[in-house]
Amino acid sequence: MTEPLLEQVFKIGGVPTYTFVEPEEYPDLLLSLRTPGRGAVIEGPSGIGKTTAVEKALQALGMTGGVTKLSSRRPQDVEYIEALPGLGGVGVVIVDDFHKLPDRTRAALADYMKTLADEESEKTKIIVVGINKAGENLIGFAHDLVNRLDVIPFESNPDDKVHELIKLGAAALNVTINVEDEIVAAAQGSFYLAQMLSQEVCKRAKVIERPAVQQAIEVSFESIRADVWERLAKVFRARCERFCRGTKMRPEGRAPYLHILRWLAEGSEWTLSLRDAIRQHPSMRGSVGQVVDKGYLRDLVRDDTEISAAIHYDVGAGQLTVEDPQFIFFIRNIPWKTFAADLGFMSVEFANRYDFALSFAGEDRAIAEALFKFLEEAQIEVFYDKNEQHRILAADVEEYLRPIYQSEARFVIVLLSKFYPKKLWTKFESDQFKDRFGKDSVIPIWFTEAPPGLFDETRKVGGITFDRDKSAAPQIREIGELLLRKLAESRQG
Repeated sequence: MTEPLLEQVFKIGGVPTYTFVEPEEYPDLLLSLRTPGRGAVIEGPSGIGKTTAVEKALQALGMTGGVTKLSSRRPQDVEYIEALPGLGGVGVVIVDDFHKLPDRTRAALADYMKTLADEESEKTKIIVVGINKAGENLIGFAHDLVNRLDVIPFESNPDDKVHELIKLGAAALNVTINVEDEIVAAAQGSFYLAQMLSQEVCKRAKVIERPAVQQAIEVSFESIRADVWERLAKVFRARCERFCRGTKMRPEGRAPYLHILRWLAEGSEWTLSLRDAIRQHPSMRGSVGQVVDKGYLRDLVRDDTEISAAIHYDVGAGQLTVEDPQFIFFIRNIPWKTFAADLGFMSVEFANRYDFALSFAGEDRAIAEALFKFLEEAQIEVFYDKNEQHRILAADVEEYLRPIYQSEARFVIVLLSKFYPKKLWTKFESDQFKDRFGKDSVIPIWFTEAPPGLFDETRKVGGITFDRDKSAAPQIREIGELLLRKLAESRQG
């Protein structure tokens, strides 16, 4: 028997020959595959071993004859998938990358899988392979499918399974590996990453085929990690930079796209729920919320083919999922502070929940809202009461507002019109921030219509004048730009 080569042992493509490890879900997979007609959905991150497990299970069950493998990434395969219901008995069909299919095709496939299950078909079996939530997505097209198919989630593999893979490869290559624990930690449950990193370790030790005498590999894993990251940077850095800049780069803003990518990288899974992430990071709620709600994130991913090749965005579920295991390794090892500075962001760490809080009388709401929208588009956090009404409901309003005006907003913007001193709530708000005058924290906007002397005390600090008799739009734009410059100066300080 020919001695195995490195690329045959630690494989980064195809079904492993020497290093196949049964995932924990393997018994469920076997049971589902041998049940006539019953559909199977195998879901989980890329590189976790889904397709490999399916192929190994089919081999174990003697079902490899007549298996048709289709990928939703190939147009000719999509045509075949759409034709399936009219083809009769076609044996076992594996549909990979289900999430890439058009909605109409997914709906038709769901209906066909329901029919096959009801008939307990011995002639056709559909196996769908996709990323996280593929089963939920499929059932969404046919709710009565829920009891007619098996959804088998492949989660991150436990460390002992990854250790088993590395030990199998080391035995096949007749080597011992000194950085096995480090490989397991860096792989974070991914068989693919374990294969890739193990291959890199062996290459560094110049072991590219099985030696006659066992060899002890002694290498620096940190050096290997750095080399792999630098190599992957040639592929992924530019698209990460485009993602982090988003549809409009605002150096003084809160870098919402960068934070989204960072949260995705720092999570234990390969999927980020944007709704959960926003709840967990309230200081980013406005900036991230608006790029999601206004469709900017959707457009960014959809319109950049390189970004969409690495990240799948399910708009309905509000989830981002990494599709390329090498990409997850790259973003998990980005030095974020340096990366953000290189992109031109002034800061990615924020001491205040809000950059600005608006205080105004109800008669001036149109002006306040226009200013809020201008600042929101700059990807910064602004407290604007109308935007927070659902959070204030049933809360003690004074207790909710007090900390915002006292300290949670970096700057308080006060619209000082003739109506301002007449309102109960503006009196309450101004009581909270009055001690911040003269501390580079309160920015007054004086309305020219206000009687002379009405706000003389506020003249002790620098402010801006607004003339209601002139066109509002250019004044709002000018005021907004001044505020952004002030914020930028604060970020740099």
